[in-house]
Amino acid sequence: MLYNNLFASHLDSAIMNEPTHRPPVADWHSDLDHFDPEFISDPYPIYEELRDQCPVAHSDRYGGMTWLTKASDVSAAANDTELFSSRRTIISEISTDRRGLILPPINIDPPDHTDYRRLLLPFFTPKATADWEPTIREICSGLLDGLRGQTEFDAAAEYAQEIPGDVTARMLGVPLEDAPQFRAWLHDLLEVGPTQPTVARETTNEMMEYLLALTAERRTDNKDGDMVRYLLDQRIEEAELSDDEIARTLFLLLVAGVDTTWSALGFSLLHLATHPEDRRRIAENKSLIPTAVEEFLRAYSPVFIARVTEEDTEVSGCPVRAGDWTVLAFPSANRDPDLFDRPDEVLIDREENRHSAFGLGVHRCLGSNLARLEMQIALEMWMGQFPNFELTDESAVTYSAGHVRGPRSVPIRITD
Repeated sequence: MLYNNLFASHLDSAIMNEPTHRPPVADWHSDLDHFDPEFISDPYPIYEELRDQCPVAHSDRYGGMTWLTKASDVSAAANDTELFSSRRTIISEISTDRRGLILPPINIDPPDHTDYRRLLLPFFTPKATADWEPTIREICSGLLDGLRGQTEFDAAAEYAQEIPGDVTARMLGVPLEDAPQFRAWLHDLLEVGPTQPTVARETTNEMMEYLLALTAERRTDNKDGDMVRYLLDQRIEEAELSDDEIARTLFLLLVAGVDTTWSALGFSLLHLATHPEDRRRIAENKSLIPTAVEEFLRAYSPVFIARVTEEDTEVSGCPVRAGDWTVLAFPSANRDPDLFDRPDEVLIDREENRHSAFGLGVHRCLGSNLARLEMQIALEMWMGQFPNFELTDESAVTYSAGHVRGPRSVPIRITD
């Protein structure tokens, strides 16, 4: 089996010296850094400038990156798995020739990728996802009950960030009290780890220890109905999955399903807090929520992903070097005027919306149905309790950094 060859170790072999000083960006066309404070605060003017003037932008940081900002280039690269490999997807100071932790199916390529994606698909079909609606409603209801009577609070920290972690805890069959630890791990892994490999290694090992213990426990108990039990019952090439295989798959569930969803939901609440007309329309017509969610996903796409360029090539006439990170900038592609009419406007009733917030090609997000359901229910229940609210202090809004950008703090005031 593929796992027997690839899953020999964790990240111990990927240790390197920590980076020292990180100078500010000198030129976005040739020195882009996604951890630069200006990019974290508002990347959209930067993306617009790059699409117009330098749509294939190279930077020597992190060992060499090429950012693709046009929708057509992003789509082409996402669908070319031979030239742009998914063997490494998170940009870091660790060289691309290091394999790192294997998290199938996100960072393995076809044909090996196919079996592992097929294994997970039944758990995330629309019908299977719909079964989680009562759980999501229960979680949202509990959070909203806790906020009832308050007039000022943080909509991101006290609502949006709680929901995906709690849902994931239920899917793993672990206590909700473990959900804050998930968020802490993901912060260290996705925001700190890319520039501090020792933190990435230590966090990865902690997560793997937790998930291995959970898998071993589930092998001996009679608990049913969660993701761990589902994986224990699966087979690939007629062989059951090992504890290590299952733990790595659960690791992916955490990485792909928590920060991404709370970031998208946080952006939705931030938009409604600053756009009273859209808030009024949704409060008066809840049937707008599904199309509004799609528009929030397009306009505020929280995720970009990386590939490793396998050989020297060109994209739109620009050279891309073998071994470089190639960045699929979905947030930029989703504001490309070649693909969308009025791309910088948020139109909550936009009818045609073929966005790529969930990725493109064979690696398109498996959990997109679940993320949509969480967002739709969370917004519906929020607007039912808090139809009128506003931002208390725009300068107090802060954002996470790295591959997943979302509002960490959205301080609001209830106005009715």
